[in-house]
Amino acid sequence: MTSQVRGVQLARLLGQWHALPGRRRSPDYAALAGAVRGLLADGRLPLGVRLPAERELAEALRISRTTVTAAYRELRESGHLASRRGAGSWTMLPGGHRVASTGLWTPLDDRDMIDLGVAALSAPPQLVPAARAAAEDLPRYLGGAGYHPTGIIELREAVARGYTERGLPTSPEQIMVTSGTQHALDLVLRLALSPGGAVLVESPTYPNALAALAARRARIATHGLSDEGWDAELLLGSIRQTRPKLAYVIPEFHNPTGHLMAADLRERLVGAAHAAGTDLVVDESFVDLPLDGTPLPPPVAVFDRHSRVISIGGMSKPYWGGLRIGWVRASAPQVQRLAAARVGVDMASPVLDQLVAVHLLAEAPAIVAARRAQLAAQRDALVAALAEQLPDWRVTPPRGGVTLWAELDGPISSALARAAEEVGVRLAPGPRFGLDGTLERFLRLPFTLPADELVEAVGRLAAVRYDLDRTSRPQWREPSVIA
Repeated sequence: MTSQVRGVQLARLLGQWHALPGRRRSPDYAALAGAVRGLLADGRLPLGVRLPAERELAEALRISRTTVTAAYRELRESGHLASRRGAGSWTMLPGGHRVASTGLWTPLDDRDMIDLGVAALSAPPQLVPAARAAAEDLPRYLGGAGYHPTGIIELREAVARGYTERGLPTSPEQIMVTSGTQHALDLVLRLALSPGGAVLVESPTYPNALAALAARRARIATHGLSDEGWDAELLLGSIRQTRPKLAYVIPEFHNPTGHLMAADLRERLVGAAHAAGTDLVVDESFVDLPLDGTPLPPPVAVFDRHSRVISIGGMSKPYWGGLRIGWVRASAPQVQRLAAARVGVDMASPVLDQLVAVHLLAEAPAIVAARRAQLAAQRDALVAALAEQLPDWRVTPPRGGVTLWAELDGPISSALARAAEEVGVRLAPGPRFGLDGTLERFLRLPFTLPADELVEAVGRLAAVRYDLDRTSRPQWREPSVIA
């Protein structure tokens, strides 16, 4: 069944669409259509959603119905909207686009795009030898059905060993292998969160986590992060006051800000969660990527005595996103319940991929060390380019992870992302990482591409940024979609 967005909801997502730089003399209907296309482009407005009636949106935006009618007409002409008399208008995929592996849209001819919308590295050189070794191991498994709902024992042992080495004693029975970290989160939500349950998340946070929570129709409350990271009293106070069923946090090199949660706050967080009856889902996607020798605090689950902490992680960030291997670390009974829930979803992860992961984890010290050196150099190149060409932007170099969180010189993130597409740069604007159109003053910039591409991208962004203030009549075209 097609979902629907109400007029007030769409108005919140659109934010200050009428006051964006560079459109001082452009028609209001064109600006409105362009803003809606931008929401579609970065995933804040999904495919197949029925938009509010023209009169309802006009009242929510306090503009004339004629303006909304003209904007809807332009969206139909560009292929972003389909309408049927008596049934309404709903969003659609325009021609010349495809749905990318991320679930967002991308043009068919975008191969020359500098893509800063995805925070992931290309594969390490050790992947091909690991795949060959895994193929040689595969015959040992061919005599069975190939279904291992919790994962093959070799990989579960390797993952458990990694936790133990970090100071968190873990047995293979506490590990379930999944098809990536996002899959791990989805399974945990199926087990731990009833539809409509209350959830606390950071703001900003990982967009795909917000999408997973929306799919569960969760009631989402947010805790805002500052330039220094988490405000301990506000975070713990939010848990005590709202008593959510679940809290989702990214304590290691937070996506997108790069913050690292201190050890004392981790301990207090677990205590507050236990007192409030809140389960903690701890996303450790970036735990392998400290830069500059930054020491890591103990895992959050070290302080757990009541099975309130469920840790999720995977191989996408330190190794390769194309290797769909993630995991859940929880109590053994929780793992068994997750496995039972999983059977109705996808049965098990591919055996061959798991064998590849076993061989890569055996070489983890060399692979991860090379990744850290690569990321540190690319981060420094990106920070230097921003300081030189966009000095009005505020950036705090992160001590780990793969992204930095830039504060812009105005609420222009969505407008900048649309304009950047014109010069071959794809961005993930700030509002993708929050709720209801907030965070327009921020932009996530990953440093996962080669340094020369990052410097080139910043040069193009600088030109676009200054053009936003000078352009009197922007050319609105069918935009590409952020991957």
